[in-house]
Amino acid sequence: MTVLCYGDSNTFGYDPRSFLRDRYDLSWPEALAELTGWQVRNNGSCGRRVPAGGTVFLKNADLILVMLGTNDLLNREEPRSIAEKMGYFLTGLDRSRTVLIAPPPLCRGEWVPDDDLILRSKLLAGAYQAVAERLGIRFLDTLEWHIPLCYDGVHFTAEGHRIFAEHVAQALQNDVAI
Repeated sequence: MTVLCYGDSNTFGYDPRSFLRDRYDLSWPEALAELTGWQVRNNGSCGRRVPAGGTVFLKNADLILVMLGTNDLLNREEPRSIAEKMGYFLTGLDRSRTVLIAPPPLCRGEWVPDDDLILRSKLLAGAYQAVAERLGIRFLDTLEWHIPLCYDGVHFTAEGHRIFAEHVAQALQNDVAI
Protein backbone atom coordinates (compact mmCIF):
# COMPACT_ATOMS: atom_id res chain seq x y z
CA MET A 1 0.00 0.00 0.00
CA THR A 2 1.21 3.50 -0.85
CA VAL A 3 0.45 6.20 1.72
CA LEU A 4 0.96 9.94 1.30
CA CYS A 5 1.27 12.04 4.47
CA TYR A 6 0.41 15.69 3.78
CA GLY A 7 1.07 18.08 6.63
CA ASP A 8 3.18 20.71 8.32
CA SER A 9 6.42 20.65 10.32
CA ASN A 10 5.20 17.85 12.57
CA THR A 11 4.74 15.66 9.51
CA PHE A 12 8.06 16.86 8.07
CA GLY A 13 9.73 15.83 11.33
CA TYR A 14 11.13 19.24 12.27
CA ASP A 15 13.43 19.16 15.27
CA PRO A 16 12.95 22.51 17.06
CA ARG A 17 16.28 22.11 18.85
CA SER A 18 17.94 22.89 15.50
CA PHE A 19 18.28 26.33 13.99
CA LEU A 20 18.72 24.94 10.47
CA ARG A 21 15.33 23.26 10.06
CA ASP A 22 16.90 19.88 10.69
CA ARG A 23 14.72 16.83 10.96
CA TYR A 24 14.60 14.05 13.47
CA ASP A 25 16.15 10.81 12.28
CA LEU A 26 12.67 9.30 12.28
CA SER A 27 9.49 11.32 11.77
CA TRP A 28 6.06 9.78 12.21
CA PRO A 29 5.60 8.98 8.48
CA GLU A 30 8.89 7.06 8.42
CA ALA A 31 8.00 5.33 11.68
CA LEU A 32 4.61 4.42 10.16
CA ALA A 33 6.41 2.79 7.23
CA GLU A 34 8.59 0.76 9.59
CA LEU A 35 5.60 -0.37 11.64
CA THR A 36 3.39 -1.36 8.72
CA GLY A 37 5.68 -2.21 5.82
CA TRP A 38 3.73 0.26 3.69
CA GLN A 39 5.40 2.62 1.24
CA VAL A 40 4.93 5.96 2.99
CA ARG A 41 5.79 9.29 1.37
CA ASN A 42 6.35 12.27 3.62
CA ASN A 43 4.92 15.45 2.13
CA GLY A 44 5.32 17.60 5.22
CA SER A 45 6.46 21.20 4.98
CA CYS A 46 7.38 23.62 7.76
CA GLY A 47 4.90 26.46 8.10
CA ARG A 48 2.22 24.88 5.88
CA ARG A 49 -1.32 26.01 6.59
CA VAL A 50 -4.62 24.61 5.35
CA PRO A 51 -4.78 25.56 1.66
CA ALA A 52 -7.52 28.03 0.77
CA GLY A 53 -8.43 26.03 -2.34
CA GLY A 54 -8.66 22.48 -3.55
CA THR A 55 -5.75 20.55 -4.94
CA VAL A 56 -5.13 18.00 -7.65
CA PHE A 57 -1.58 16.86 -6.91
CA LEU A 58 -2.42 14.38 -4.16
CA LYS A 59 -3.36 11.59 -6.52
CA ASN A 60 -0.76 8.81 -6.61
CA ALA A 61 -1.47 7.05 -3.34
CA ASP A 62 -3.78 4.36 -2.02
CA LEU A 63 -4.29 6.40 1.14
CA ILE A 64 -3.86 10.13 1.86
CA LEU A 65 -3.33 11.22 5.46
CA VAL A 66 -3.93 14.95 5.99
CA MET A 67 -2.88 16.68 9.22
CA LEU A 68 -2.87 20.47 9.14
CA GLY A 69 -4.20 23.34 11.22
CA THR A 70 -1.54 24.03 13.82
CA ASN A 71 0.02 26.92 11.90
CA ASP A 72 -3.45 28.34 11.27
CA LEU A 73 -4.06 28.30 15.03
CA LEU A 74 -0.69 29.95 15.68
CA ASN A 75 -1.78 32.69 13.26
CA ARG A 76 -4.85 33.24 15.48
CA GLU A 77 -7.45 31.74 13.16
CA GLU A 78 -10.51 30.29 14.83
CA PRO A 79 -11.13 26.52 14.76
CA ARG A 80 -14.40 26.95 12.84
CA SER A 81 -12.79 28.94 10.02
CA ILE A 82 -9.87 26.49 9.83
CA ALA A 83 -12.34 23.61 9.57
CA GLU A 84 -14.25 25.42 6.80
CA LYS A 85 -11.03 25.80 4.80
CA MET A 86 -10.19 22.16 5.46
CA GLY A 87 -13.61 21.06 4.20
CA TYR A 88 -13.12 22.98 0.99
CA PHE A 89 -9.60 21.58 0.57
CA LEU A 90 -10.75 17.99 1.14
CA THR A 91 -13.51 18.20 -1.46
CA GLY A 92 -10.75 18.12 -4.09
CA LEU A 93 -9.45 14.76 -2.85
CA ASP A 94 -10.75 11.23 -3.34
CA ARG A 95 -12.79 10.88 -0.17
CA SER A 96 -12.61 7.08 -0.15
CA ARG A 97 -8.81 7.29 0.20
CA THR A 98 -8.53 10.31 2.52
CA VAL A 99 -8.05 10.33 6.29
CA LEU A 100 -8.27 13.62 8.19
CA ILE A 101 -6.13 13.71 11.32
CA ALA A 102 -6.71 16.39 13.96
CA PRO A 103 -3.35 17.75 15.17
CA PRO A 104 -2.60 16.91 18.81
CA PRO A 105 -3.49 19.70 21.22
CA LEU A 106 -0.85 22.29 21.95
CA CYS A 107 0.62 22.80 25.40
CA ARG A 108 2.28 25.70 27.17
CA GLY A 109 5.66 26.54 25.75
CA GLU A 110 7.70 29.21 24.00
CA TRP A 111 5.26 29.38 21.08
CA VAL A 112 2.13 28.82 23.18
CA PRO A 113 2.00 31.53 25.86
CA ASP A 114 -1.66 31.30 26.83
CA ASP A 115 -4.41 28.84 27.66
CA ASP A 116 -6.69 30.28 24.96
CA LEU A 117 -4.47 28.84 22.24
CA ILE A 118 -4.46 25.47 23.98
CA LEU A 119 -8.25 25.51 24.22
CA ARG A 120 -8.64 26.44 20.54
CA SER A 121 -6.28 23.59 19.58
CA LYS A 122 -8.56 21.18 21.45
CA LEU A 123 -11.68 22.63 19.79
CA LEU A 124 -10.17 22.08 16.34
CA ALA A 125 -10.58 18.31 16.72
CA GLY A 126 -14.35 18.61 17.13
CA ALA A 127 -14.61 21.00 14.20
CA TYR A 128 -12.60 18.59 12.04
CA GLN A 129 -14.72 15.64 13.12
CA ALA A 130 -17.83 17.47 11.94
CA VAL A 131 -16.16 18.14 8.56
CA ALA A 132 -15.14 14.50 8.22
CA GLU A 133 -18.66 13.30 9.04
CA ARG A 134 -20.20 15.74 6.58
CA LEU A 135 -17.84 14.61 3.82
CA GLY A 136 -17.97 10.93 4.72
CA ILE A 137 -14.23 10.52 5.26
CA ARG A 138 -12.25 8.72 7.93
CA PHE A 139 -11.20 10.85 10.92
CA LEU A 140 -8.51 10.28 13.56
CA ASP A 141 -8.84 12.25 16.78
CA THR A 142 -5.46 12.64 18.52
CA LEU A 143 -6.87 14.42 21.57
CA GLU A 144 -6.32 11.44 23.89
CA TRP A 145 -3.06 10.20 22.36
CA HIS A 146 -0.92 12.29 24.75
CA ILE A 147 1.82 13.07 22.24
CA PRO A 148 4.91 14.50 23.99
CA LEU A 149 5.71 17.99 22.69
CA CYS A 150 8.98 19.95 22.82
CA TYR A 151 9.72 23.08 24.81
CA ASP A 152 7.89 25.21 22.22
CA GLY A 153 4.53 23.57 22.98
CA VAL A 154 3.97 22.77 19.29
CA HIS A 155 6.44 20.26 17.84
CA PHE A 156 6.59 16.55 18.62
CA THR A 157 9.57 15.16 20.50
CA ALA A 158 11.44 12.23 18.92
CA GLU A 159 9.43 9.93 21.21
CA GLY A 160 6.27 11.79 20.19
CA HIS A 161 6.85 10.86 16.55
CA ARG A 162 7.10 7.16 17.46
CA ILE A 163 4.00 7.29 19.67
CA PHE A 164 2.04 9.16 16.99
CA ALA A 165 2.99 6.58 14.34
CA GLU A 166 1.94 3.72 16.62
CA HIS A 167 -1.50 5.25 17.11
CA VAL A 168 -1.95 5.93 13.39
CA ALA A 169 -0.84 2.40 12.48
CA GLN A 170 -3.18 0.86 15.03
CA ALA A 171 -6.14 2.96 13.89
CA LEU A 172 -5.58 2.26 10.20
CA GLN A 173 -4.77 -1.44 10.54
CA ASN A 174 -7.91 -1.95 12.65
CA ASP A 175 -10.03 -0.34 9.93
CA VAL A 176 -11.43 -3.16 7.80
CA ALA A 177 -12.13 -0.71 4.95
CA ILE A 178 -8.40 -0.04 4.47
